[in-house]
Amino acid sequence: MKSVAKIILSLLLISVFAAPVLRAQREKLPPDDLVFVEKTWPEAKKTSTGIRYIVLQQGSGEVGKPGDRASVLYIGRLLNGTEFDRNLDREHPFSFRVARGMVIEGWEQILQQMKPGEKRLVIIPGELAYGTRGSPPKIPRNATLVFEMEVLDFKKG
Repeated sequence: MKSVAKIILSLLLISVFAAPVLRAQREKLPPDDLVFVEKTWPEAKKTSTGIRYIVLQQGSGEVGKPGDRASVLYIGRLLNGTEFDRNLDREHPFSFRVARGMVIEGWEQILQQMKPGEKRLVIIPGELAYGTRGSPPKIPRNATLVFEMEVLDFKKG
């Protein structure tokens, strides 16, 4: 009896601790988008939450932290290449506080991995972007988004 109880307890503990890991690694790109992304950017790395990225230029210094003011240049495109937004003005970059709900979740996550001066191509699944609502009229529901991003700097809280 004691060995059966140990096995049940072990399985229960494994399921409790493994479930979040398995959930975090679930593929978030729709099948057609996944095929396109893997064919177009086979060298892209994948985060545990499903964001894919390619470092185009290394940065230096500290990564962004919650509360830091980020200054970013970017071009945003749909997976088919249609541009929906951009800001490449170094004099007036897009600026916001990291991890304060001011940008899409995919940006919140990836910026906490980037350093000042770093440029990345970032592919964000729809559920970490605008989700089922999209952002009409430019961004459809569940759209996978592709950004070219450059972090100019992070200013502490």
